[in-house]
Amino acid sequence: MPVLLIQGKFRLKDTKPDGDTVHFVADDPDDWKLLSDTRPVHATGGEAALRLEGVDALETHYGGEHQPLRFGHAAATELLTWLGFNTVQRDSREKVTASAPETMPGYILTGGGDIHNRAVALVGRGGPPAASGTAVMVDVPLLRQTANHHLASLGLVYPTFYTSLFRDLREELTKVAQDARTAGQGLWPQDVTTSGIKVTSLSTITDDVVILPKLFRRLVDYLDLGMSVSCFTAYLAGKGDTLTVLSTGERLVGLHHVVTVTNSHSVRMTHPVEDLLFDEG
Repeated sequence: MPVLLIQGKFRLKDTKPDGDTVHFVADDPDDWKLLSDTRPVHATGGEAALRLEGVDALETHYGGEHQPLRFGHAAATELLTWLGFNTVQRDSREKVTASAPETMPGYILTGGGDIHNRAVALVGRGGPPAASGTAVMVDVPLLRQTANHHLASLGLVYPTFYTSLFRDLREELTKVAQDARTAGQGLWPQDVTTSGIKVTSLSTITDDVVILPKLFRRLVDYLDLGMSVSCFTAYLAGKGDTLTVLSTGERLVGLHHVVTVTNSHSVRMTHPVEDLLFDEG
């Protein structure tokens, strides 16, 4: 998987890092210009927000709502500790007010941005494996040196794949996530994404329930409309998410193909998330 390597440092103050997002400042701001214009990254003064490739952590601040914070905070703490931050102070809105040290050196491996112009990246710490500004072929051994792999191996994030991630890297993240699930690590013992949860209000998905963050975000947006959960699949059909079921090769348009709602308002996904490949949209 050839991507651009950018060397720089991770910075936390006045940002809201969580288990799959963090800010990064390139040592050479011009390195961002080497990315394709088709997937632009918004970088100011060489700094850009990152979205960790291939993983999705529980939401700690989505539209004023959050998933069980003990798991969202555990993923964020593990990420920042892995990067080398010893202490992180936050305010009541999850914004970092101070950290020690203020920055930590590292590098990212990125092919470009997402729809929010964040750099979609594999995140490394310390010295890079190649010169900054060069194309690097990412293989499984290099993936194993990243925060993305580390968080998945501990069961603190869901594997969540988009077409930007190559097959061998998806398979490695799937393996370590499944191993964590089997071992009962992290969030997996509480996960009800495929077993189902009765949804009657926002509180039923924000207090104690652990589900795939993508499903959580769709439910939050839908429930904010004040409609019955019985119409949730129709809402999903209208969103038009494009995805592939990896086990069958079937191409689908709309999450309603992989989400069911029973008469008792129980919502569940019919495939484990690692069996789904989403188009960037």
